[in-house]
Amino acid sequence: MEDRSASLQKPKRVRAPRESIPADFAAFIQAEAFPCVGAKAALALEGLAVVEAGDFASSSHDAHIHHALTQFGRRMAEHASGLGSFACLFRHGPKLSEDEFEAALWARAQGLHDIDAASGATWANGVSREPESPDFSFSVGGAAYFVVGLHPGASRAARRFCRPALIFNPHEQFERLRADGRYFTMQSIIREREIARHGSINPMLSDFGSGREAAQYSGRQVGDTWTCPLKVRT
Repeated sequence: MEDRSASLQKPKRVRAPRESIPADFAAFIQAEAFPCVGAKAALALEGLAVVEAGDFASSSHDAHIHHALTQFGRRMAEHASGLGSFACLFRHGPKLSEDEFEAALWARAQGLHDIDAASGATWANGVSREPESPDFSFSVGGAAYFVVGLHPGASRAARRFCRPALIFNPHEQFERLRADGRYFTMQSIIREREIARHGSINPMLSDFGSGREAAQYSGRQVGDTWTCPLKVRT
């Protein structure tokens, strides 16, 4: 399928700190089968920040992740029209089921939020702190993010990376892309690629700004009775 990402209006660069992108993650994003043109653009524009974070099931790296993600959020705020994503990559470990991965994802999210709450940080402006709200976005350091989980046990190929990973995409970035029309172009390309690879669109992905965002983070298909385990303390 033709890659039309080059036809999108080219955003300004938001350079991440100069550190190499791990070869396995770069190859995953650059692969034709990976549908997200936004991540491809962030990598090409050097706006992809990456942190290695050890054991996915352990809280030992939560403080390091929190610090790096907070710094990333500040850089994005300074370059309001830029394009970037923050990737937290964990080391190889036992293959997790989708239920196990989802539980570990929310454990890491809870750890980051608890550090935020202890530091006195407030929830990001413009989004809800109630996980069941359609206006919810996860907040770290006063910045809002849509989180995408990747892992070897994912049922969808687009989420099936060789080790656990969490991608934090700035909420404000989606708002800008939607405001200038680029969001719908990117969405169309992503959905075409999903259909080409799977024969269907991921049933857990709603349009930005609709549906329950928290239910989409892990990639596991959940029903209407699913409840987000995050305990908001701010």
